[in-house]
This record gives sequence, C-alpha cells and structure tokens, in this order.
Amino acid sequence: MQIYGVSFDMVGKQPIVLLKTIDDNRFLPIWIGHPEAAAILMKLQGTDTPRPMTHDLIVDMLDQVETKCERIAITELRDNTFFASITLSVTGTEVELDSRPSDALAIAVRLGVPIFVAEEVIDESSIEFDQGEEDNEQVVEKFKDFLDDISPEDFLQGS
Repeated sequence: MQIYGVSFDMVGKQPIVLLKTIDDNRFLPIWIGHPEAAAILMKLQGTDTPRPMTHDLIVDMLDQVETKCERIAITELRDNTFFASITLSVTGTEVELDSRPSDALAIAVRLGVPIFVAEEVIDESSIEFDQGEEDNEQVVEKFKDFLDDISPEDFLQGS
C-alpha cells in the first residue's frame, strides 16, 4: 500500500491517514493523533526541522546501530483500534516490533520502506471508489464527502 494523504474528519477534526492499495482503488482510513499527522505530512511535503523530531531520531538511531527497517504492516483491527508492526533486520536476524500504525507510517515515509496491510483488515475496513475516468482530486473529494458522515465507530466489526 502507499500513503495517499492525510486529511481530517469533519465531525471531530481528527487527523486521518489514508492508505491506498497499489493495484486498485481501495482506500484504508486510519484515525491518528495530531503529532503523528504532522510528522507524516512534514515528510510527505519535504519539510525539514532544525532539530530531529521523534521519528527522525528513531531513524537516526537505527542507522547508527546498523539496523535496517525492512517493512511495516498494519496487522489487525481489534475493538476499533488498528495494530501494526515494524520489521527490523539486526545483524541478519529479523525482529518484529509492536507499533501504533501512525508511528510505523511516520517511520515508513522517512525510510521509503514497503507498507503492507493484512488482507483481513483491507476486506473489513477499506473503502472502494470507482475511479474510472476521474482524476485524483475527484477521488479525494468523494472521500471527503464520505468523511462528512463517518466516525471511527462505523468501522467496528459487525457494524
């Protein structure tokens, strides 16, 4: 998947990172915190800070201890909460760390590592837009219209 953008829901003004499948028009909205949204947006927009932000510091630490981030994955949705993992390669051994999706995505955008989402999460929580002849701005507008009437609770299993 790829980070398609960051937006805000119209009801609570909560930031949402929007992931898009690479092969089709399925989108996965994940509600995140304001600091993580800022960290993701700053990197997407190529903005640098005079001092390292937390996610920049993590990336620098990984580099200093010769540890490579291989990938991040959104692994599950449980009780209206997304779970993620960060896979690191340490001296040839892979280590998987539990993470909040927002932190994992902020690291992924800095390192350009692959972003995966469990198929069950995509099946359960993604939204499909028929892009057809429309351009990206039209898809974003449709998604914003969708966000006007949705809340995180709407993604509870069985809803």
